[in-house]
Amino acid sequence: MSNATPLPAAATTPLVVQTVAALKDAVRGRLEESAVSGSVRRLALVPTMGALHEGHARLVRTAAAENDVVVVTIFVNELQFNDREDFLRYPRTLEADVELLAGAGADLVFAPEAAEVYPDGPPLVKLDCGRLGERFEGKARPGHFDGMLAVVSKLLHYGQPPLSTAVPVTYRAYFGQKDAQQLAIIRRMVADLNYDVDIRSVPIVRSPEGLALSSRNRFLSAEEAEAALVLSRALFLLKRRADAGEPLHIEDAEAMIASQPLAKLDYFEVVDPRTLEPLAFNCPETPLTGEALALVAARVGAVRLIDNMPLGR
Repeated sequence: MSNATPLPAAATTPLVVQTVAALKDAVRGRLEESAVSGSVRRLALVPTMGALHEGHARLVRTAAAENDVVVVTIFVNELQFNDREDFLRYPRTLEADVELLAGAGADLVFAPEAAEVYPDGPPLVKLDCGRLGERFEGKARPGHFDGMLAVVSKLLHYGQPPLSTAVPVTYRAYFGQKDAQQLAIIRRMVADLNYDVDIRSVPIVRSPEGLALSSRNRFLSAEEAEAALVLSRALFLLKRRADAGEPLHIEDAEAMIASQPLAKLDYFEVVDPRTLEPLAFNCPETPLTGEALALVAARVGAVRLIDNMPLGR
């Protein structure tokens, strides 16, 4: 069930920079290396909070396959955390992260301190993700997505191509489908505020058993990791039914999760992938038509996990 992509032919340790000025200088230098008159260079940005795993490596490998220069950002953004203790215990593993990124094909790593990103402290002017961020993860973690937008909006600016280069430059940013609500909100911000960047999504990477890879998985015991598989099994049940043109009967997926004593369901919903509005089914026997996204969140032991599955066309 693994969907990892091959490693690049050669692994080179990426340059690590900590200031915006150094990042912009390094991006310009990399873009102009081997530039050919009349050609187009392709620049990619991959924002992360570090504690990287194979899912992040898949993001970077995809970006490296599609672009000439790949920048990965590593910044643990306190504005995304409701609990300061959760922020303080988030793993900081820069050395291991850089080693993983070398094998995945990253060229540059931007790993700033908080004072570089927020030189005047928390921003006074804030982005509001509105209705898109009020439900699901936004309901469980109030303010989380507004804090996410605060840093992603900055990172997209930091990483953008220089205004004048020897050749034209395209700009893309890569995000994992694992954080489906975050991805939908970022897409809407880019559209609403006219960012000149192409947002690319990369499918979820799963363990051979089906568990969506997450930095939180390290906190699961062996028994809890086994119990957590019920989330992907419930999602794949809906996918099989959608692919077969059968009614989804979402209650069966919910019952499957409820049957696992170590899992406590928070939400299980089928939504429009662009608006995140729940899809109404006229009657229980109506098959899914069009596109949809199944979202699930549950607490397994003390660890809160999320997963999702695109359905339909």
